[in-house]
Amino acid sequence: MAYDVLVLGSGPGGYVAAIRASQLGLKTAVVEKESLGGVCLNWGCIPTKALLKSAQVNEYIKHAKDFGIEATGQPHFDAVIRRSRGVADKMSKGVQFLMKKNKIDVIMGFGKILGKGRLEVTDKDGKKQLVEAKHIIIATGGRSRQLPTMPIDGTKILGYREAMVLPTMPKSMIIVGSGAIGVEFAYFYNSMGTKVTIVEYLPRIVPVEDEDISKELEKQYKKIGVEILTNSEVTAVDTTGAGVKATIKSAAGEKIVEADVLLSAVGVTANIEGIGLEETGIKTDKGRIVVDKFGQTTIPGIYAIGDCAPGQALAHVASKEGIICVEAIAYQEKKYNHQPEPIDYNNIPGCTYCVPEIASVGFTEKQAKEAGYEIKVGKFPLSASGKASAAGHTEGFVKVIFDAKYGEWLGTHMIGYNVTEIIAQTVTARKLETTYHEVLNSIHPHPTISESVKDAIEVAYGEAIHL
Repeated sequence: MAYDVLVLGSGPGGYVAAIRASQLGLKTAVVEKESLGGVCLNWGCIPTKALLKSAQVNEYIKHAKDFGIEATGQPHFDAVIRRSRGVADKMSKGVQFLMKKNKIDVIMGFGKILGKGRLEVTDKDGKKQLVEAKHIIIATGGRSRQLPTMPIDGTKILGYREAMVLPTMPKSMIIVGSGAIGVEFAYFYNSMGTKVTIVEYLPRIVPVEDEDISKELEKQYKKIGVEILTNSEVTAVDTTGAGVKATIKSAAGEKIVEADVLLSAVGVTANIEGIGLEETGIKTDKGRIVVDKFGQTTIPGIYAIGDCAPGQALAHVASKEGIICVEAIAYQEKKYNHQPEPIDYNNIPGCTYCVPEIASVGFTEKQAKEAGYEIKVGKFPLSASGKASAAGHTEGFVKVIFDAKYGEWLGTHMIGYNVTEIIAQTVTARKLETTYHEVLNSIHPHPTISESVKDAIEVAYGEAIHL
């Protein structure tokens, strides 16, 4: 079988790249070893949001009296898990529909690159077939990173996949790592009734975020009973008993923390083993495939996008990288009229769907100062937001950072109710090189959380109305 474009992997990078390639008139196929939609649709973004929604509904029932309603309820853990899997299954079937709609061939099996234009696919029965394509896009994604002190066994030491389908709710859980995966699962299990302890090696939780965001999330998590140990390292885990015993080292010394299970949430490792990189001479660096601004590897005709490439390991980054990669291929094949614009990796929004939610883009306050900017900072508490008060979620704030000299929008960092829905405003404005002046002269609807962005800008420029 011969194609114009062959995509290895069908996650949010791979399936989006395949659809765009087909739209541009390129004969396209996808090779997938497990489930269409990849980790995001089946084991990541989508099913975790379904779990978190169940947790939020549970919290609403617990606090129904605050809204003038009498309500009681008990979460059924197995039913919550089943709903999450149902949502994931529906989304995966949606990708199957899109493959058929766009006339994309799906080849099930494990793919290995044999050389330029040639890929061998081994199906579940061990049968091999050769597939040829002028252009091959590697979109193999990533998996849970494992530390030697915490080898994932799927029963007592878990990765994110196992944490999504536990047969029974644990009474206690240690979560190692406080990035998006760690804090999202911390909120979910705490809401379900599990005693949660977060262990973070660095000085603060959600360490990639602005320092003010970290402080606020820690404050909110401690309020709901999550124990947080920062500047701490798990040096050993004993699984010989009924649960786990984690040896945790900090400046104060060592201590043992016991729990039913331990979730390792220490990051993501790219899936680049066994796919033919070494044999074909495709260069890697720090566990990722080296690519140019259009996704081409060191071997012409072979490309890489998403978590196996150097950019941020985020679904929306993978999707855009896939589109740019394919449009560059189509331009080369004279099926597209211009070279695509490369990604600005400093304007990528990050969202964490814990409660309160976190959303951010651009420079943190510390990064802006280190880059040499003289800055104006505005911070608007959601306790002053009418919409947040009506919704019963007044925790958190919106923080904006501007260049004092030219009014350039350097960054936005938000923590609070529904903030993941409004970060795109900053992304678009920064793309358009908007200054504070244009934003303040754009009328924001009231009452909304989005108007808190305008309120924060007013604070930055000494024009605050609602504070």
